[in-house]
Amino acid sequence: MLDQLFNLIKDQSQEAVVKNPAVPDQYNRDVMQTLMGSITGGMQQEVQQGNLDGVMGLLSGRTVGGGGIASMLANPIVSSISQTATSKLVERFGLSPAIASGIVAAVLPAVLSRFINKTSNPNDSSMDFNSILGSLLGGSASTASPAQKGNGINFNEIGYALADGKLDMNDLQRLGGGLLGNTSGTSGNKGDAPGLGGLLGGLFGQK
Repeated sequence: MLDQLFNLIKDQSQEAVVKNPAVPDQYNRDVMQTLMGSITGGMQQEVQQGNLDGVMGLLSGRTVGGGGIASMLANPIVSSISQTATSKLVERFGLSPAIASGIVAAVLPAVLSRFINKTSNPNDSSMDFNSILGSLLGGSASTASPAQKGNGINFNEIGYALADGKLDMNDLQRLGGGLLGNTSGTSGNKGDAPGLGGLLGGLFGQK
């Protein structure tokens, strides 16, 4: 996931960073890495704080409106990432707040839009919900995705259902408690919570 995300940031940073006279050339890659760290760190913090449904809503594109700059930045998770990234660019590279916020505004919404499009597209194998959520939950995307941890959760099934409208955010919030219970790392009895397949089946049946 990280390589793909960095490549998206690199593509989008040519004008805002590489050709920006306010950013010394020796800082170009570090600025891009700071943007990437703000994105991954921000989403990881949201998941760890229990906002799994918010992150999945973002990755599926359900909570970013039409995907434009204004609607993207209106998402609370994206807004938080934007503020963090701006602060880090000011602190680490001595950029003015105006220059830093301009870089973030030019790069972040476009990167996240492409990131969301790739993640929510079942025909694009470069990114998916399982690998991203696996990484955010502390596992390796290749060896410890949520679907492979023995908890039976397939985030791709949920994410793609959100992306194509079979689930909405209210449905996801109803599922949230069971999802978080299954991903908490505790050794509780799996029979204590309804199976994800049953929950999804019931929700799909209502559509």
